Amino acid sequence: LSDEEIIVNLQGDEIGVPASLIHQLANGLHNHPDYSIATLCERIDNDIDINDPNIVKVVFDQNNTALYFSRATIPHLRESQKEGQEDDQAQQGNYYKHLGLYAYRVGYLKKFTATPACDLERSESLEQLRALYTGEKIYIEEACAPAGIGIDTEEDLQKARQQFQT
Repeated sequence: LSDEEIIVNLQGDEIGVPASLIHQLANGLHNHPDYSIATLCERIDNDIDINDPNIVKVVFDQNNTALYFSRATIPHLRESQKEGQEDDQAQQGNYYKHLGLYAYRVGYLKKFTATPACDLERSESLEQLRALYTGEKIYIEEACAPAGIGIDTEEDLQKARQQFQT
């Protein structure tokens, strides 16, 4: 494969990913030649998910460049610390869940796999932080369709089993 070809990586714990998201992801990277990585996100609309460390949150700039990924609640709403406002974070801010889908240019993927993990990656257990740490830009778009099911916990696995049995 040439260094400019695009590889889409679907993580094994993301099941039922529609083809439209795979196309969106590959096209997003193809249409942005100044990026070597692309990924997708979706808006979080409830406080349970915002505060769940198993759900990776992402913040990005006006150019759709990822700024940071975290298992913590980001962005942190300082004003939500006021009495009576703790339970409506989803209504007060823009929260996005990172989806476990990536597109890479082959040349960068070779470089990435040869780069050792950094402290940020180890502390959050998020490999995309290695790319940010080394100065790589990650292009991100809001998913054009629901992403399917991410299985991060035993509870998620039970929900997935129930959905596929119906």
